[in-house]
Amino acid sequence: MVNWGIAELHRNSGNWDNLVKDIVKMEKKIFPKHESLARSFDEELKKRNSGLLYSQVEDGDVAGYVMYSWPSSISASITKLAVKENHRGRGLGEALLKEAIHKCRTRKIQRVSLHVDPERTAAVNLYKKLGFKVDTLVEGYYSPDRNAYRMYLDFQTD
Repeated sequence: MVNWGIAELHRNSGNWDNLVKDIVKMEKKIFPKHESLARSFDEELKKRNSGLLYSQVEDGDVAGYVMYSWPSSISASITKLAVKENHRGRGLGEALLKEAIHKCRTRKIQRVSLHVDPERTAAVNLYKKLGFKVDTLVEGYYSPDRNAYRMYLDFQTD
């Protein structure tokens, strides 16, 4: 596994515009139009209880990102996880997800949830590897003929 440099995107960052532009470009390429947040990405990131972690390669290009939110003090959700195709299979998605989980744990979150297409086997296997469990199958989640697993990861409370 490669040791990826992961950073958090901050609203007051000098490179906010360029990073968001790169991420939106990735978003459009990876996700179908009806699943993409490309049109509202900047607005999503400005919400109070949301965060985005990203990794850049040497040329400054964004290789992957994870977006998460914590709508309450006890739960959070992973809203997006994406890695460019030429960077897949090297551990970047796992590293991004682990860091997002860590950020949620520092907020004393008790449960992290996400939705994933059951046909995205690599993604489902990654989530299971990190301890996520399938809660239920949500029929028609992405489109009338595309379902999603709702998955969750509970943390032990002390």
